[in-house]
Amino acid sequence: MKACIIQPPYSRDTSYSDEYFNYKLQMLDRCDESVDIIVLPEYSDVPCATSTKEETFYYHGKYMDALMSKCTETAKRCGATVFVNALCDIGGNYRNTTYAIDKNGEIIGKYFKKHLPPLEQEVLELDSDYTFEFSSPYVLDIDGVRYGFLTCYDFYFYEAFANIALQNVDVIIGCSLQRSDSHDAIETMCRFLAYNTNAYVLRSSVSFAEDSEICGASMAVSPYGRVLVNMKGRFGMETVEFDPKDKHYKPAGFGNPDASHYEYIEYGRKPWQYRPAGSAIIKNEKTLGYPRVCAHRGFSVVAPENSMPAFGAAVALGAEEIELDLWPTADGEIVSCHDRRLERVSTGTGFITEKTLQELQKYDFGVKFGEKFKGLKIVTFEDVLKKFSGQVIMNVHVKPLSLTEEYPQDMIEKIVGLVRKYNAQSYMYFMLETDVQITQFKKYAPDIPVCVGHLSARPWEIVDRAIELGCEKVQLFKPYFNQEIIDKAHENGIKCNVFWSDDPAETKQFLDMGIDTILTNDYNLISQCVERKGI
Repeated sequence: MKACIIQPPYSRDTSYSDEYFNYKLQMLDRCDESVDIIVLPEYSDVPCATSTKEETFYYHGKYMDALMSKCTETAKRCGATVFVNALCDIGGNYRNTTYAIDKNGEIIGKYFKKHLPPLEQEVLELDSDYTFEFSSPYVLDIDGVRYGFLTCYDFYFYEAFANIALQNVDVIIGCSLQRSDSHDAIETMCRFLAYNTNAYVLRSSVSFAEDSEICGASMAVSPYGRVLVNMKGRFGMETVEFDPKDKHYKPAGFGNPDASHYEYIEYGRKPWQYRPAGSAIIKNEKTLGYPRVCAHRGFSVVAPENSMPAFGAAVALGAEEIELDLWPTADGEIVSCHDRRLERVSTGTGFITEKTLQELQKYDFGVKFGEKFKGLKIVTFEDVLKKFSGQVIMNVHVKPLSLTEEYPQDMIEKIVGLVRKYNAQSYMYFMLETDVQITQFKKYAPDIPVCVGHLSARPWEIVDRAIELGCEKVQLFKPYFNQEIIDKAHENGIKCNVFWSDDPAETKQFLDMGIDTILTNDYNLISQCVERKGI
């Protein structure tokens, strides 16, 4: 099999766009019948670096038809499969797409980039909803050769390589730009990819200049990790011949029969050791849409509040958020319970904060809700994180030990440490009531959003406090808010929760006022009143 990799010039100056686009077309014209595969770089429809959405889509509109026409013509003329990356309109939303065009000039596959950097999500506003859903690696079988795909930023997500390897692919097509990495760094990535997937890697990129040490590095790498060709900064095209079925096998551990590298690694793989993952992962706090429904203390009308059954029921029904309350125990553990006193929710007496975790676990936290829940134990914050991290946004109410004093610093460190341990910082925000504690948490963990809670002494100042303290949300408390307060919050980029509503008519009124998140005890009832937007 013979592959042709094209590496055109590239510039930050868009005045070169016509010249550099035509360069691609000239390279395609130079391809002949000896080649079986032709690979072009990412954004072949946008020949130079753009800085705005409008500019990007202008060049896409200008060149897209000519690009696809030339690729189709080349595929038929050469009897080759052409892989080219460009924007693709999917029902009015655009995606970064690698097209596969067969020797008959037909588009036989489209790979949608799975990892979008900030430029594509926030500036170009490309469709990213599909990236938050589970999907198997995209594979095309063409003439008995199995092709896998990665596009630019995808190359950085090494955890995805194992899943690609399991598809037994022969060749990985990589349409890229990667404009800031050195040639050595890119070569390291490609060699690592080829060795870990037991596949040939064909990468096409662009080059700023022939003597540039960044960008460029279009290359071919074998499953042995050997570089067959690396264009570095050179403009033009390179061809390479290889047998796609020539794979690398080695002993699967000393003295064991030969196997591919990924088969040996798969034997001992334990992904839960380093990151929560799976099809239940949702969009994070920053990207999940509004309005939302937050299950207050879990689905607390059907199961004991702040319990695993209540949280699990809400998550299983699709809750966007759950709310939970935290207290420190006497021995420095963090548990979830609304009341500081034990009598209402358990068979215990006294204060949670005066008991050790071992003492608290002797009490029944289910029987007072109903006999069916008899035997439930108090839930630790770590229990909740371990089970639900990444599956739901957590509105974490850190209950104040004092309305005037600072929160114990070691407990702040404990709470935040647990959040980071389970990689949950993108899936939660802290609900805090006092200004002194808000300041503490903001200073210690500035990356985790804070929601300002109700203060009885200053009920109408909640938005002003949020603005002053640099907080992202407020949790409005009935009846201490009005339309003016909601509007002021939104004008300052602050989202508004409301505590609480179990009444559909009231919920609709709150949504009409612009409330972003409804806290409710009856998730199933209230969730049916809320039209999801971007969820």
